[in-house]
Amino acid sequence: MRDQTFAPTRILIYLVVSLIAAAWLAPLVVVVLNSLRTNEEIAQASMIGWPKHWAWSNYAAAWSGFCVAETCAGIRPYMLNSALVTIPATIFSTMLGAIAGYAVSLWRFRGDSWIYGIVTLGLFLPQQMRLLPWTIVLRDIGLINTLTGLVLIHTIQGLSFTTLFCRNYYVAIPHELIRAARIDGAGFFRIFWRIILPLSAPILIVTVIWQFTHIWNEFLYGVTFTSGQQQPVTAALIALSAAVADIPQHGVQSAAVIIAALPTLLIYLLGGRYFVRGLTAGAVK
Repeated sequence: MRDQTFAPTRILIYLVVSLIAAAWLAPLVVVVLNSLRTNEEIAQASMIGWPKHWAWSNYAAAWSGFCVAETCAGIRPYMLNSALVTIPATIFSTMLGAIAGYAVSLWRFRGDSWIYGIVTLGLFLPQQMRLLPWTIVLRDIGLINTLTGLVLIHTIQGLSFTTLFCRNYYVAIPHELIRAARIDGAGFFRIFWRIILPLSAPILIVTVIWQFTHIWNEFLYGVTFTSGQQQPVTAALIALSAAVADIPQHGVQSAAVIIAALPTLLIYLLGGRYFVRGLTAGAVK
């Protein structure tokens, strides 16, 4: 009787969730279908339609043949740029955030709460406010229009998130464990490497997935501080759009978008369940 009583509510919930999922997936479906349609087919029909002829050549052209910013090498070099920025920035910001989170949660010192508050203040500052300070910094150290400059930006910007995640996870670790290690003569970094880091796998997975996805998809810093062959793939997609403004190549553009999104989609598909587990691992002390 109880199942029958709540059946309408359950049906309503499924209906609402299905509608939300359909609304979120609709743009992706349109882009995937257009990536497999020829430009003539799209021009004769509309942007929404099923491919009559599977134009797999769009992916080959988007990857290595189409002209972006007067360079006819497709988005392949820009994918490499994004990888060269995203991978080191993710590693650096995750490790520094883990050390900072450990310091303010388990290695208490005078003023640690103030430092933690200042670090996490970056979460609430809009990116537009940071453009001018970063412009001055990169200009003074000679890293304007370089991938190294983007690595520095994303490493520093990511510290707010990684420190917050790691600190909230580490507070669930018993303080007695740290005291016992200090009595045995272990120092700051020895405790971190031998005790804290082996216990950090769940939250490190969370920070890696978070940082990788955020840095790969980031657009503002890439288009502001780099140009030409130094741009990440998100900025190059805008250049591709401008390059085909006179003669629209919607099929190639859609294929380029799908290729550019593949790394983050794979990260989500392979690590999504670990992301949820990592977020909830430190919820209960």
